[in-house]
Amino acid sequence: MKNTNLNTLEQQVASTLQEGDILFISIDALLYKQVAKGTGSWCSHVGFAVKENNQWMVIESKVPVVSKTPLGKFLSRTCNGEVMVRRLKQPLSVTQIEQLKQSADKLSATLPTSLYHLGFDFESDRQFCSKFVHLVYKDALGVELGQAQTLEQLLQENPQASVRFWRCWFMGFIPWKRQTLTPASQINDPQLSTVFCTV
Repeated sequence: MKNTNLNTLEQQVASTLQEGDILFISIDALLYKQVAKGTGSWCSHVGFAVKENNQWMVIESKVPVVSKTPLGKFLSRTCNGEVMVRRLKQPLSVTQIEQLKQSADKLSATLPTSLYHLGFDFESDRQFCSKFVHLVYKDALGVELGQAQTLEQLLQENPQASVRFWRCWFMGFIPWKRQTLTPASQINDPQLSTVFCTV
C-alpha cells in the first residue's frame, strides 16, 4: 500500500475508533488467503484497538507471539486497503476497557500462551488471532465473539475451500475433529455493529 493511501486510511480509521473496537483485515500471504477462501470471507486477520500514550495500538495474536502493533503498521499489512471496524452494540465503560487490557496482558504474559498456533487449534494453550480476541472478550466482559466449530464442519460449509492445501498444510492428514474459530465467524457476529468499512 502506498504511503499516502496508508496515511489517509490510518487517519480515517483513527477518527472513528474507540477503545475495544475490533479491526478486521486481509493479509496478503498464502496461508491467510487460504484462511479467507476457506471461510468464504475476504478477511483473514483480526485484532482490537487500545490507546496508549495517545497513540492507537492494535493488540493481536500474530506470528510469533501476541503483540501490540501501532495502528498504521497493522493497516499496512492489509490487501488493497481492505479493513472493517466493528464495535460491541453496548458501549464499554472505562472499567470494561481496562478489563480488556488486563485480560490481554494475562494471556500474553507467559509462554506458551502467547505463542501463535499455526494449526489453529482452539483447545491448545497457544493463540491465533480470532481465538485470542474471543478469549479476551470472554474473560474480560463475558462476551463470546464468534463460534468454534470443527475443521470438518468448516470445510463442509465452504466447498470453495482448498482441501488439497489444508491436507498439505497439516502434512498429509487434516485433523477433522479439531475445534477452531475463524475471523469470519466474528465479522458476522450479531453482537457487533460496523462503524467503518472499505470493503
